Amino acid sequence: MVLKTSGSAPAQAHVAVGKDPSASGAGRLGGIALMLGSGLSNQVGASVAALAFPVIGPAGVVAVRQWVAAGVLWAVGRPRPRSFTSAQWRPVLGLALVFAAMNLSLYTAVDRIGLGLAVTLEFLGPLTVALAGSRRRKDALCALAAAGAVVVLARPSPSTDYAGIGLALLAAVCWGCYIMLNRTVGRRLPGLEGSAAAAVVSGALYLPVGVLVLWWRPPTPAALGCALAAGVLSSAVPFLADLLALRRVPAQLFGVFMSVNPVYAAVVGLIVLDQQLAPASWAAVVVIVGANTVALSGRPPAVRDGKGA
Repeated sequence: MVLKTSGSAPAQAHVAVGKDPSASGAGRLGGIALMLGSGLSNQVGASVAALAFPVIGPAGVVAVRQWVAAGVLWAVGRPRPRSFTSAQWRPVLGLALVFAAMNLSLYTAVDRIGLGLAVTLEFLGPLTVALAGSRRRKDALCALAAAGAVVVLARPSPSTDYAGIGLALLAAVCWGCYIMLNRTVGRRLPGLEGSAAAAVVSGALYLPVGVLVLWWRPPTPAALGCALAAGVLSSAVPFLADLLALRRVPAQLFGVFMSVNPVYAAVVGLIVLDQQLAPASWAAVVVIVGANTVALSGRPPAVRDGKGA
């Protein structure tokens, strides 16, 4: 989900500007609580999704999540696709393809290398966009620190799952493309119409995939419940929470708080999925989170690189 502000799906898909960066203390505290809750909901949703992987696989879960996201964004965004011009449709269709590839590559990576590692590597997407074109010395240091952290996370060993790491990096590339396309969609279409239309197209693309997967791998009630919960927790809840948060906090603060997602992912992966990271991997997560926080500090309000559909 993307809100046009400074610097999330979720997941974690729409354009909205924070109303007053100097909101009252109570309002700002409420906004911070909403941001923290949004990130936690997104990662809990991903962990719940992983519980359904043994039954319907990542593709089945992503299909259900895309359908939930399409329903939520259509209801909130109320797009009018018949009025779209070809210049408006082009970035919308690109965004739909990115939605589809990003969530599938991430969830497949989670299935192979675990939630914490997959989300941390995916987070390199918005970090790269934040650093691209910068000439600040501290941004160059952030890039070097993040590169070193990636080497630590992907350190070669006989048990290294290079395919899983590659899928997580593909998700990072998709997230970067998602950010850039959302900027174009936000300029060419009013409100949430473009992101809502993209989510619906992405959901439609997953209809044949989802039907085929669910036909060959019939879901149990528990697995279907987990997939639906993932759609709600990783799409609907972050979407609405982020909308409300951006009315209460400055845009730049929103972008900085997104940095907590890899930490959430590692902690939730440990608690829910019993996925343990080595001390060196924990250190690498902290370095990447710190690099993103520093890279966003001192930047003028621009575009919030969020994620949600």
